[in-house]
Amino acid sequence: MNKATDSVAHLSAASATAASPARRQLLTGIALLVLGQWILSLLDASSKTLTQQGLPVAAVAWVRYVGHVIAVFLLLGPARFRQQWRPVKPGLQWLRGGLMLVSTLVFFSVLKLMPLAEATALNFCAPLFVVALSPWLLGERPGRHARISRWSGVAIGFAGMLIVVRPGGELSGAGIALGLLSALVFALMQMLTRRIATHDAPMTTLIQSGVTGAALTTLLVPFFWFQAAPTPLQAVLLVSTGITGSVGHYFVIRAFQYADASFLSPFLYLQILSATTIGYLAFGQLPDWITALGVAVICVGGVCVAGGESALRAVARRLDRPG
Repeated sequence: MNKATDSVAHLSAASATAASPARRQLLTGIALLVLGQWILSLLDASSKTLTQQGLPVAAVAWVRYVGHVIAVFLLLGPARFRQQWRPVKPGLQWLRGGLMLVSTLVFFSVLKLMPLAEATALNFCAPLFVVALSPWLLGERPGRHARISRWSGVAIGFAGMLIVVRPGGELSGAGIALGLLSALVFALMQMLTRRIATHDAPMTTLIQSGVTGAALTTLLVPFFWFQAAPTPLQAVLLVSTGITGSVGHYFVIRAFQYADASFLSPFLYLQILSATTIGYLAFGQLPDWITALGVAVICVGGVCVAGGESALRAVARRLDRPG
């Protein structure tokens, strides 16, 4: 009897030891994702400050993307930068980079008109657009249960969006329209990212995003250059956009190397916490209770779209996997 008990205890200890590395990987993925989200919220706050102070959106985006390329170059070093920057299908990468730039320009315009938390919440409508468009643009035909979960999430998220942008509310109508446009363009970019991910490494996409944005904004910026030289504080914020943009996206990419996308997707909605906190500290803006309710409903819809069942299956697979 004692030998049997010892065997069971030994097996339990061995199982816990095997699961421990997998659990650490999941926690590392969550930590990197959350850290990346906080850094990207700092990027949004800096961009909001600069555009509200009258700096042209295109000029801010130009500095952000040029800084992105420089920061990634310094982060990887010349040899790794050249090695990683070899897209298999450059045309798709340039198209994705162009969509990302359009999304950035539109979202920076939204930040100029709306509080940070509300602007971020509207951008969370992107997964809803992905579900609605992917059957036609990607040819995806999920099973019945997944279809019910995803379309339930779309309906819930749409209801949350209506709560946030409620008629008669205080949010700018132009800001709402631009926010939904930004989410739509971001959704198209996400769908293209799925195709690119089958043949290009995430770091290649990160580099190409910066290169495309820098190249295209260089063509635009002469028409929207600074009317006056930025102040020292504005110059610091401008430089910071390139650093926070590249480092934030780098941490997010690293997060998905530690944990499955199906597991991490619901945690993307934690960015509303960083956006709300930084929005309050930097601008003294807090959503009212109705807006907060709408944001929460959007997040619930997004989690449904991400697929809670698949996330649980991913966790089980990772924890059961030896070493």
